[in-house]
Amino acid sequence: MLKDLSAIVTGSTSGIGLGIAEALAQAGAKVMLNGFGEASQIEQLRARIEAEAGVRIAYSAADMAQAEQVRRMVSEAEQQFGTVDILVNNAGIQFIAPVDEFPDEKWSQILAINLTSNFLAIKAALPGMKRRNRGRIVNIASAHGLIASPFKSAYVAAKHGTIGLTKTVALEVAETAITCNAVCPGYVHTPLLEGQIKEQARAHRMSEQQVVKDVILASQPNKRFIQPQELAALVLFLCSDSAASITGAALPMDGGWTAR
Repeated sequence: MLKDLSAIVTGSTSGIGLGIAEALAQAGAKVMLNGFGEASQIEQLRARIEAEAGVRIAYSAADMAQAEQVRRMVSEAEQQFGTVDILVNNAGIQFIAPVDEFPDEKWSQILAINLTSNFLAIKAALPGMKRRNRGRIVNIASAHGLIASPFKSAYVAAKHGTIGLTKTVALEVAETAITCNAVCPGYVHTPLLEGQIKEQARAHRMSEQQVVKDVILASQPNKRFIQPQELAALVLFLCSDSAASITGAALPMDGGWTAR
């Protein structure tokens, strides 16, 4: 479906981003991975996806909090692949605290990685997309881009901002064959979430099963985690020709959370 196209997926060495990168590669796209991790493990991951999908897989260690590194990542992808046809902005971090106790540096870091990096990557990739009159931009927002929860002020602000950015970009390129959409997942089953469940169980002196039911999934009516493959399938569709008329959308995949 995506043969001869090239993609960047930020925050793709694990979890949601990895699932999306693997789906794009299996569909025929060359993919630049990005994220932190131990160098030998990342190389094993890169080589595995490349062998399984039969497409070229590259890697950028760019820190999404550093503007120049974000710009360099896009430039490197264009040099290695020739084009950047698909940009998936997925990198993100979280920190929880009441607003009046929220550390200034954490606010700045979350906004930089979860929002500003999206703007910078889009700004760098758009000129090439405009020249070719074809492109797909998918921003991984969150159900928290549509609604709020307490103690997550920076994350909620960044995700709401991501949806606003998505709509603005979509309007600016509406008369081209470039689309820009946001996906808004609820709780996705990832290794990072597994760690959070264990921490919550210790903190609340509850079983992990109780944490999942009564804390983590309390807001999701379907009471089950979203699987990374489900999210990847939606992103894959948005990158296809069949989604050419979907742009400026914020698409929930949240088990009914935002339907309330």
